[in-house]
Amino acid sequence: MIGNNIASIRKQRGFTLSELSERAGISKSYLSNIERNLKQNPSIHVMEKIAAVLNVDIKTLLKIAADPVAMQPLDKEWIDFIRDLKDAGIDKDQIHEYKIVVDFIKWHHDKVK
Repeated sequence: MIGNNIASIRKQRGFTLSELSERAGISKSYLSNIERNLKQNPSIHVMEKIAAVLNVDIKTLLKIAADPVAMQPLDKEWIDFIRDLKDAGIDKDQIHEYKIVVDFIKWHHDKVK
């Protein structure tokens, strides 16, 4: 959650809740609600203020809110497959053209079953 991340960074930087709220120009109660995840959708404007005081970018404040599935490392087989595609001269802008072939193979596989 965003609040947990803000609280963690705040403590790492040595700020109290009062100091961060004062420097960011937001109320202490509002900041407390964000940190306790009672206010889970603070505005981008508020996030920018907090990030500026903590000297981090907004992405850093949001990292815990990122999709954990998207952050999982790829299997070695997928990395090898991507490397093979690159070695074959296929770049990421062309990959959509090969979806037709993949769809055909999938269709054929389903038909044979």
